[in-house]
Amino acid sequence: MSAINQKQDLSPRRKKLYEVIFESDTPAGRWFDIILIIIILLSVITIMLDSIRSVRSQYGSLLFYAEWVFTVLFTIEYISRLVSVKRPLVYAKSFFGIVDLLAILPTYVSLFIPGGQYLIVIRMLRILRIFRVLKLVKYVGESKVILQALKASRRKITVFIFTVLTLVTILGSLMYLIEGEENGFTSIPRSIYWAVVTLTTVGYGDLTPQTVLGQMLAVVIMLLGYAIIAVPTGIVTVEMSNAVKQRIGIRKCSNCSSDNHDEDAVYCKYCGRIL
Repeated sequence: MSAINQKQDLSPRRKKLYEVIFESDTPAGRWFDIILIIIILLSVITIMLDSIRSVRSQYGSLLFYAEWVFTVLFTIEYISRLVSVKRPLVYAKSFFGIVDLLAILPTYVSLFIPGGQYLIVIRMLRILRIFRVLKLVKYVGESKVILQALKASRRKITVFIFTVLTLVTILGSLMYLIEGEENGFTSIPRSIYWAVVTLTTVGYGDLTPQTVLGQMLAVVIMLLGYAIIAVPTGIVTVEMSNAVKQRIGIRKCSNCSSDNHDEDAVYCKYCGRIL
């Protein structure tokens, strides 16, 4: 839903709140986004520190209170978003609406699970707070370009993945025939696992070919892996270039040549001419 439709039939106070929360091209909106990003990063750092046993044992109480401060702030932000839009239920069911809810829900759920035997469950619920990092995506201006490029290249990537799966199946089966169970390649699935690890140049080293023929095949797979890695990178890069060119072409004003416009903008914000 576009920003223009969202602001229709709103009271002046709700319109002002909507401009601050959802429109990043205003001074207040930019400051709101900057402050929110800082709070998100601090909350994620708190979660990471809380997962370190030595830090938790020494600063557990401080981290606990910090978590509640962040939870209250995110709760206020979530309610403000629901209040400022024309159709709150639509936003609540959207991707970022669900992410916003997941960011605050686990802390409140932990209040209603009493008893020391449930501390492990509470700890698992608190891990869900890492979803807050997903809230950063909507503040990255070029994220739509990346998503558009990934969407445009999805068929090529799908063909590429099926090609790789076919290769590792064939190469893994060959390695199973060459090395056999006596050298650790106990089954075709395990040999395919080795082929995936080798083709992606990860190389865990838990399985290694012992025969000369197997080692020669491993060298071929390693060299093939370097060539294959470049394929998806090239596909996505081309689509990103096309997406950027398309975006600039659509959003550029024909009157004043300004191109810094929102995706759903109808009029140029510099000269007022229709885009």
